[in-house]
Amino acid sequence: MAPLVLIPGYMLDDALWDGMLPFLPPALALHFASLAEGDSIAAMAQAVLARCPPQFNLLGFSMGGYVAREIVRLAPERVLSLALVATSSRADLPLQVEQRSKAARATPLGAFRGLGRAAIAQSLHPDHCANEALLAQVRLMGERLGREVFVRQSLIVRDADTGRLSGIQCPTLVVAAAEDRLRSPEEARELADGIPGAKLVTVANAGHLIPLEQPQALAGLLPVIFR
Repeated sequence: MAPLVLIPGYMLDDALWDGMLPFLPPALALHFASLAEGDSIAAMAQAVLARCPPQFNLLGFSMGGYVAREIVRLAPERVLSLALVATSSRADLPLQVEQRSKAARATPLGAFRGLGRAAIAQSLHPDHCANEALLAQVRLMGERLGREVFVRQSLIVRDADTGRLSGIQCPTLVVAAAEDRLRSPEEARELADGIPGAKLVTVANAGHLIPLEQPQALAGLLPVIFR
């Protein structure tokens, strides 16, 4: 089985995957990608690809899903399978671009304490919004990445790639959550419909942060596409 490359999302690091590790195949080699470098989706994809093994299975979460699809386009012969989790092929809305840009400009110099409680809670299922351990885990990931990465990632604009999805030829799994307040079920369906042969699965009792909220369920879905 080829290694699995895991690409996190906005202001998230390797700790995103901690809950999944006990439920992945023991023989599976893991490669934890970082989005701390690059000022565009394309630049991030190039930085991640430069550190990947010769061939690999690929999982992209949220913003990492945009990066993962760009990696498939850059090196289709190296990507053996693709999992797209809580992500989209749509472009950012102008309001989203404006809000993130304002947040980046308003971030004070000095110590960065991670994302705010309200922003993190919006990423969670309503039943998990008061889970202090989850809230702290997400905040600490942002704190570790720091202000510079926050500003850089906040200024990145996600362009639509719906018209290019048909070029993805590897086995693909699209994973969504019915209670995701950041990415709708319709966006997941667009991805699955656009990629030849892609399978769509919806995870219960999770918001946007599926790897943290339902790690065992997500890990259990992946081996079916691994090569």
